[in-house]
Amino acid sequence: MKRRGFPFLVLVLLAVIILPLRAQEEEEEEEPEEGTDIPIESDWSGSMPSIYSAGDRTFCISAGMIFPTVFFNDSGKITSNVGFGGTGFLSFQYFLTSRIFVGAELGGMFVPTISKNMFFMVPMGFRIGYQFVISRFEFPLSILIGGAPQRYIEEGYFGLIIKPMASVFFRFNPDWSFGLNAAWWWTPQWPKSGESMYGNFLELTLSAAYHF
Repeated sequence: MKRRGFPFLVLVLLAVIILPLRAQEEEEEEEPEEGTDIPIESDWSGSMPSIYSAGDRTFCISAGMIFPTVFFNDSGKITSNVGFGGTGFLSFQYFLTSRIFVGAELGGMFVPTISKNMFFMVPMGFRIGYQFVISRFEFPLSILIGGAPQRYIEEGYFGLIIKPMASVFFRFNPDWSFGLNAAWWWTPQWPKSGESMYGNFLELTLSAAYHF
């Protein structure tokens, strides 16, 4: 009886010694070695919060087409002598609250005339706006008020520009959004001599916005 119990006792002792050592080895294998990078999972789940935070900023680059619409002078409606052309601008937005933002814009535009010359304008100014967010879609509404140096052949003029804009953006990832803008340009000219002129343009542009 004693001889039969001895092997059983040895097996029990071996199990008590070996099993804890084996468990410790498995834990050491799971721990990353010192100096190696630990993989970090992204917290980007593909959906965005419904609102921004105060202090968020965006930088945007836009380019597209501009179309002449309605032109007036002191005598009434007149026929435009310019065709459709190109436009582009850089803009910066800073969020004062989760929805209200302010910013600045610098751009340019060119349109050909019926006499095959070019009319140039460099609009710049300050912007204020309000933004809605639905899932990954953003809908900023804004208005820019500023000045616009203008050039046609040898003639130059610096005038007012007021530019309301409506946009829709898709948040591609946490850093980038892509969107479409529609804006109306009101560009009056009040020369020292001659009739005043009130130009109106429609802007359609594509944008890429960087969030930081």
